[in-house]
Amino acid sequence: MAAAAVVAPQAEASESWYLALLGFAEHFRTSSPPKIRLCVHCLQAVFQFKPPQRIEARTHLQLGSVLYHHTKNSELARQHLEKAWFISQQIPQFEDVKFEAASLLSELYCRENSVDSAKPLLRKAIQISQQTPYWHCRLLFQLAQLHTLEKDLVSACDLLGVGAEYARVVGSEYTRGITLEPRQESSPTDHLPGDRRPSPIWHAQALFLLSKGMLLLMERKLQEVHPLLTLCGQIVENWQGNPIQKESLRVFFLVLQVTHYLDAGQVKSVKPCLKQLQQCIQTISTLHDDEILPSNPADLFHWLPKEHMCVLVYLVTVMHSMQAGYLEKAQKYTDKALMQLEKLKMLDSSPILSSFQVILLEHIIMCRLVTGHKATALQEISQVCQLCQQSPRLFSNHAAQLHTLLGLYCISVNCMDNAEAQFTTALRLTTHQELWTFIVTNLASVYIREGNRHQEVRTLYKNTCVSHRFTLH
Repeated sequence: MAAAAVVAPQAEASESWYLALLGFAEHFRTSSPPKIRLCVHCLQAVFQFKPPQRIEARTHLQLGSVLYHHTKNSELARQHLEKAWFISQQIPQFEDVKFEAASLLSELYCRENSVDSAKPLLRKAIQISQQTPYWHCRLLFQLAQLHTLEKDLVSACDLLGVGAEYARVVGSEYTRGITLEPRQESSPTDHLPGDRRPSPIWHAQALFLLSKGMLLLMERKLQEVHPLLTLCGQIVENWQGNPIQKESLRVFFLVLQVTHYLDAGQVKSVKPCLKQLQQCIQTISTLHDDEILPSNPADLFHWLPKEHMCVLVYLVTVMHSMQAGYLEKAQKYTDKALMQLEKLKMLDSSPILSSFQVILLEHIIMCRLVTGHKATALQEISQVCQLCQQSPRLFSNHAAQLHTLLGLYCISVNCMDNAEAQFTTALRLTTHQELWTFIVTNLASVYIREGNRHQEVRTLYKNTCVSHRFTLH
């Protein structure tokens, strides 16, 4: 139950029985350990009083949220969320319940692999939420993320473009950036707490644009990325607002710049951006999250928690060190990042932490193989396997890389038949052009070492010539 959902609004607070049951439900939910069954019973008891529609819809949302987050009863959670969504649409000025129900219900549909149900739900919610900036932006991000997970990056980019234009028009305080003309008039939203005066291009806009830039990098649409990053850089540098939000945007921007240079193989060009990125993360680690609160709910979006950003900066530093051949530096930063990840994972179950861990391990495994630490590399490959087994999505995204690493290990211990089998499997699993080319190169080296495999080498060469036909993800 979200904090906002367990406090009855003023219009619903006149029912003493409702407040009592709600209080008991929250008490049981926050007990240590939580008493979820009793919490659910208290909320279900609300329906015995034949409550008005507002209380009925809110209670269905609360029940759906508790069941979704704390139990495995997805079917009952779905039933309550569907009722909350249906009833709330009939009630005027009931946006929070309506759109939270839509957002949570779409998450549940995705968890049940019912993506075809989630998409129209989100589209309808987006269509009717245009007068509620926070929810409109949040739902746009959510649908864009869904398309991204399905590898439909074109649709995701289109949605992020819509979001950027919407944020520009609405003018969310968080995302204000550069100004071309002086203000003509003043309004209560012209000032952030502390009398900070941002100029009139907005921050959710910067988040939408940076997110779009990230997807364009994934698609390798480099001609579109460059002008977009240039615009984002101007917005970030000129925006005068909450320091943590500004630095967070700068980290996002610099991570994309570093990645852009690394993808292009411009290792020397990375250094100034990487130095700025490292300085930026040091600055953000000294700031407090509650220094300045935005006055507009649409400004509450954050790209990543600053603890996650620290790990990400370590990760891109490792990537640069590997490309530049600084293997000792890569090992040092990998060790630091993995230590931080272990601490974070004790308190935070966010899936992105496991993704960071797998990518770090993939890099350090290659480093171990280059430096001859084969046993350590094999242990770390085993760690990657264990992490991927815990998440089907993680395994799907990294299966080809995992087989490639096993193939490289087999080469290092002169097991060429096993190396060939691993590389062949990796080729079948990947749709990424650069990885495909890397695998083909190593498979060709296996054929050459074995001798009398000239025909296979020629076939690989022909396939490499047409490898640009791959769809990039």
